[in-house]
Amino acid sequence: MHSLEEKIFELKNVLMKVWSIESSSKWTPQNPAKGQCGVTALVVNDIFGGEIMKTPTPEGWHFYNKINGQRYDLTESQFSEAIEYMDIPSNREEAFADTNERQYNYLKTNVYKNFFKN
Repeated sequence: MHSLEEKIFELKNVLMKVWSIESSSKWTPQNPAKGQCGVTALVVNDIFGGEIMKTPTPEGWHFYNKINGQRYDLTESQFSEAIEYMDIPSNREEAFADTNERQYNYLKTNVYKNFFKN
């Protein structure tokens, strides 16, 4: 049985491979996590449950997850400076406002295909 940390690490590796212009219009090869926070928080929530959190950044709201009381921000690499997390409770509706149905379906389908292949 893998620990939650191991599963999150595994998921992060999958995300690095499947993030693309299809999952965020802000994506670039140099910064694959750019603009992926809302859509990624939704897919992480689909897989692990927990809560969706947000914190303000100079570019607007940044979404991430809290699972079993622990913060997991799988898109923090998009920022060049450290994030000052405020852990403000959010929800799927707010995170979805940061993405769209096509991007969400693309990311979820490709993550599931690669994460649940065993």
